[in-house]
Amino acid sequence: MRVLISDKVDTGCVGILEEGGEISVDVRTDLTPEQLLETIGDYDGLIVRSATKVTAQVLERASRLRAIGRAGAGVDNIDSDAATRAGVVVMNTPGGNSVSTAEHTISMMMSLARNIPQANISVKDGKWDKSAFTGVELTGKTIGVFGLGQVGREVAKRASALGMRVLAYDPPFTPEVAQSYGAVLLSAEEIWPEADFLTFHVPLTEQTRHRLSTAELTQCKDGVRVINCARGGIVDEAALLDGLESGKVAGVATDVFEEEPPVPGSALVAHDRVICTPHLAASTKEAQVNVALQVAKQIREVLVDGVIRNAVNVPSIAPDLYEKLRPWLELGECLGRMQGQLSGGDVERITVEFRGEVASHTTSPLTSAVLKGIMESFGSAGSVNFVNAPVLAQERGIGIDELRSSEPEDYTSLISVIFQHGERRRVVSGTLFGKRDPRIVRFDDYVLDAVPEGHMLFYLNDDVPGIIGRIGTLLGTHDVNIAQLSLGRDAQGASALTVFNLDSRISDELLAQILGDDHITWARRVTL
Repeated sequence: MRVLISDKVDTGCVGILEEGGEISVDVRTDLTPEQLLETIGDYDGLIVRSATKVTAQVLERASRLRAIGRAGAGVDNIDSDAATRAGVVVMNTPGGNSVSTAEHTISMMMSLARNIPQANISVKDGKWDKSAFTGVELTGKTIGVFGLGQVGREVAKRASALGMRVLAYDPPFTPEVAQSYGAVLLSAEEIWPEADFLTFHVPLTEQTRHRLSTAELTQCKDGVRVINCARGGIVDEAALLDGLESGKVAGVATDVFEEEPPVPGSALVAHDRVICTPHLAASTKEAQVNVALQVAKQIREVLVDGVIRNAVNVPSIAPDLYEKLRPWLELGECLGRMQGQLSGGDVERITVEFRGEVASHTTSPLTSAVLKGIMESFGSAGSVNFVNAPVLAQERGIGIDELRSSEPEDYTSLISVIFQHGERRRVVSGTLFGKRDPRIVRFDDYVLDAVPEGHMLFYLNDDVPGIIGRIGTLLGTHDVNIAQLSLGRDAQGASALTVFNLDSRISDELLAQILGDDHITWARRVTL
């Protein structure tokens, strides 16, 4: 078997792969995109960092490729959907660079507090202007940490050791778990006005894009300082620049940008109260060695032993069983993502229940698929996959139960995902029509027939005439087209559930207008 290493990684990677003689390795770090297309068909495995772009076009040419390993956490440069369709396992190396990223975050915070880069440039220019660079102490200051994944936890521990008050936002966590890392768990709305520093350690998703923007900055105290060593796009760069100009934001330290590299002449980069580094938070010798050796071991395990670890697109099960379970895995992940968005992150215990024929299969991968969907909807820090989703949930103090019964209930097979938060309980159930056609068939006590795809709107209303017409008209005035509709009610004249499939996502403003209807008691949007 042959493995291509197309980006610079530690040389120890080659030794691990070639041990035993089953694999030969080519290290070609100077390939152009065109050359990669020409050669990728010769390889069974591919190891990359961030420079190589593994596009759908590359995967179309990769006739032998079985596994891609990313020496790092992010897989933004790999088309994972296309890889899944091509039957290629995509793996990352979560945790290998957590300490390096956390240390870089703390370094950026210290530089921001004491104006170290600006003072350095001033002295090198022959000046000695001490008063121009008066800073602030970190001791006694409040830092808001958004995301308590592996990096966020390391940041919280270090900030606490510096004498800072650490406030954290990560809904799936319990206060007790957050406290073990020196943090107090609060809502985002409680953190904005309290924080002297804000730092973000979440993946870039639709839910986390522009997590800090104009609306949030208006809630912050004057002179807040912002740090982003996660992903460009989590912080709204235009809003940051406006905040710097108005004085709302005292300084910005960023290792990442919405466009990388940033455009020449960027006003944000040029601002004298902005500290920039070129996406190097994970660039330490130790981190690069860790992720290189880890990815080499994982690629070898897949190619030689058929063992899959840290996959981001497939569960860790044998290929023949995977093909049988694949539609159910997709349904389970969909149910999890839906429940996570419907709940808004409020959950203490998750129960995944399997009834009928589906319960006769190995259900642990299905439960992992459900949890993967849930944790992704929560915006959990780092990459979420079938292997680490249960661990991420448990780390946040969420109880997990799996129930199986061979006795069918209304359907030949049924998967139910149950959220418990205090006395509140919510059930969403799904099944397959035929072999591959997923349906949502139950929401609490409501029976329905909804297709789980695209943009969806769920709402509960008093069961009176005219509601669907009013909401449909309101959607139309906002140029939101209805694709499909499903209805359910508990009793005539009591309450009803409506589920719309829409051609586009509804805005915050439109959702607020829907909730403003006197007969609407609850509404949520879901994106699948």
